[in-house]
Amino acid sequence: MITEIVTFSLPAGITKSELLDKYNATVPRWRANKDLIRKTYVYDPDTNRGGGIYLWKSKAAAKAAHDAAWCKMAEEMYGSPPHFDYFDALFIIDNGH
Repeated sequence: MITEIVTFSLPAGITKSELLDKYNATVPRWRANKDLIRKTYVYDPDTNRGGGIYLWKSKAAAKAAHDAAWCKMAEEMYGSPPHFDYFDALFIIDNGH
């Protein structure tokens, strides 16, 4: 499994509500992706950054989902190009929350 962290700078003045609307618009796409195990949408109002933390079946699946077309769409939607980090997910603790 691969953990992929995607972050981007948000436009100045975007509200949490506006960001939630943008995030909610992407839910059907991610629910339909059979290679995605889990996604967490994140937001840091102190640094005005947003993004997602993904758990994928493979790095190839992560890269396929975040291809050039997706990067272009994300930059248009969120106002800056995405940044990607990848980590081997060695194991997961889920306390059921």
